[in-house]
Amino acid sequence: MSRKNIQLTEKLEEYIFQFSVNEPSSFQKLREETAKLAQANMQISPEEGQFLNILTKISGAKRIIEIGTFTGYSSLCFASALPEDGKLLCCDISEEWTKIAKRYWKESGLEKQIHLKIGSALETLQVISDSKTSPSWAPNFGYGPSSVDLVFLDADKENYPNYYPLILKLLKPGGLLIADNVLWDGSVADDSHQEPSTIGIRKFNELVHKDPNVDISMIPIADGVSLVRKK
Repeated sequence: MSRKNIQLTEKLEEYIFQFSVNEPSSFQKLREETAKLAQANMQISPEEGQFLNILTKISGAKRIIEIGTFTGYSSLCFASALPEDGKLLCCDISEEWTKIAKRYWKESGLEKQIHLKIGSALETLQVISDSKTSPSWAPNFGYGPSSVDLVFLDADKENYPNYYPLILKLLKPGGLLIADNVLWDGSVADDSHQEPSTIGIRKFNELVHKDPNVDISMIPIADGVSLVRKK
C-alpha cells in the first residue's frame, strides 16, 4: 500500500467538484463575486467549505469562532450547519471585505446567528477568554475558558503560533480547532522559504505536533487542513 496521496489533476478536481459539491445558489454567487477581487485566492474552495460544513454537523458544535472571514464563504458554511440556537463569531480586520459577507449572511437568512468583530483577533480572543459576561458586541455568544466548541483559523499566518494557546484555552474538552493553509503551497517543507508567514505556519505545526493535550490529523485537502481535537 502506498503512503503517497493521490495527485490531483485538473480533470480529477473537476470530477470531485461535480460529484461532491452541493452548494446553495447564494454560496455560488458569493464565490463568483469574490473571484473578481484581486485577493480572490484568499477564499476557500467549495470542496473545503463543504468539508467544514460536515465537520460542524458531525461535531454538534453550537459555539464557533472564525478567525479570518474575508468575504464570508466559510462563515456561510459554518452558520448553515449550526442548530437554531447556534452562534458564530467572525473575526476580521477588514470592513470592506466583510461588507460583502454581511450581504450574503442576510440573503441566506443566517445573519441572526452571526456576530462580527472588526479588529485584532488576538485581542478579541483574549477578551472572550478573560470575560465574566458575554461582550456587548457578541451578546449570548458565551465567554470564559472552555466556552467554545469549534474554532476555524484562517488569518495572518505569522500569528498562528500566538493564536494557538488562546484557542486552546477557549475550546471545550473535545472541542475542535480547524487550521487552514498548514501546507502553505508546499513551502513549509522547503527550507529555502523563510518568509514570516511560512515560519509562522511551521512553528504552529510543530507546536501542535508536540502538544500532548491534543489529537491531530493533518489532511492534504486544499492548501492543507489540520484537525486538532482538545483532549
